[in-house]
Amino acid sequence: MPCPSCPPQPEDFRTESYDYELPQAAIAQVPVEPRDRSRLLVVTAAEHHHQHFTHLPEWLQSGDLLVLNNTKVIPARLLGRKQTGGKVEALLLERQSEDTWLALVKPGRRIPVGCQLEFAAGLRAEAIAKHPETGGRSLQFSWPAEESFWSALDRAGTIPFPPYVKDRFASDEQYQTVYATQPGAVAAPTAGLHFTPELLQRLGDRGIATTTVTLHVGLGTFRPVEVGNILEHAMHGEWIDVPAAAVEKIRQTQAGGGRAIAVGTTVARSLETAAQSGQLQPFTGKSHLFIYPGYEWKVLDGLITNFHLPQSTLLMMVSAMLGRSRLLDLYVEALKYDYRFYSFGDGMLLLPSN
Repeated sequence: MPCPSCPPQPEDFRTESYDYELPQAAIAQVPVEPRDRSRLLVVTAAEHHHQHFTHLPEWLQSGDLLVLNNTKVIPARLLGRKQTGGKVEALLLERQSEDTWLALVKPGRRIPVGCQLEFAAGLRAEAIAKHPETGGRSLQFSWPAEESFWSALDRAGTIPFPPYVKDRFASDEQYQTVYATQPGAVAAPTAGLHFTPELLQRLGDRGIATTTVTLHVGLGTFRPVEVGNILEHAMHGEWIDVPAAAVEKIRQTQAGGGRAIAVGTTVARSLETAAQSGQLQPFTGKSHLFIYPGYEWKVLDGLITNFHLPQSTLLMMVSAMLGRSRLLDLYVEALKYDYRFYSFGDGMLLLPSN
C-alpha cells in the first residue's frame, strides 16, 4: 500500500525532522478504564475524525481482517545477589536457547564470565558470555526441577514498564493485551492494549475477523535514532513468527475485497518482513526491517497505532504510511485536543486509501 500523495523528500531522511515538542503531562502514566474508552484519531486519505476506541467497529467493514500480535510480556526484571553477596539486577532481553538469555546486568563491570547469580524462587544463573556491543551478558539459567522456567520466572521477576512511565500506578495486567498467549516480550505491543473481550466480540458480530502473528518486542523499540541521517541507522532485530494460517487468512481477505489492518507497528513490521520476497509467505526468524518514508507497502491496507516517541523508528514507520508532515500536524492537533501519548495513551486508526 504505497502512499502516492507523499513521496519522500530530502528532509524525510534527517532524524531531526521527526522531532516534536511533547509536554510531560501528555505522557500517559496509566491507561483509561475500560480500555476501549481511550481516544481514537481516525485518519483517512483526506480527513480525520476525533472518536473513541469503542467506535472502532463503525470505521471498519464486514470482511475486514485485524491482525493482532499475540506476544506476552514476561516478568523480565530480576533482582538478586551474586554468590559473594553483592546486589545485582538483570533485565532479560532475548531468549538465546532453552535455558540461556541475553540480559542487561547491573553492575555490569562486576559480572564477569563465570559469575554465579541467585534470584528468588530458586532461579539461578551463570554469566557465560559478554556482549560488548550491548554491554549485556548471556545468562544460563537453572531452576527447581519440579517446575518450568516460566513458572519460576513468574515468581522471581517483575514486568518492566517503559522508562517514561515514572509513577507505577498501573497493574501488570494493564500492561498486557487481553489476547496475549506467547511469552517472550519485554515490552507490550501497545496498540493492542485498547481492546477488550467485549470489543472483540462486537467486531466479530459485524463480520470483522482476526488472526494472529508473534513479534517479541525488545527494548530497542524505545531507542531513538542516534545518527543524523536515518539511512545510517542500524535497526535492532526482533524475533517474529508469521504462521501459514495468518498468511492464508490475509490472502483470502484481500481476494474477497476486505482489508488487512495491522494492530500495531509490531504487526506491520512482521507482515512486511514476511513479504520481502514480493509475496506474503510464512516466516519465522529475526526481522531487521526498517520502514521509513519511501517504503512501498506490500501487505497492509491500514494500521492501528499509538502516538510514538520523537525521533523513533516507530514514528518513521507511521510516516511511511501517512507522510511525515501530515503525521506531525496530526500530532500537534492531538496535543491540542488533550490526547494521551505513548504506551498507556490513546490510539490512531490509519486508513490512507479511504
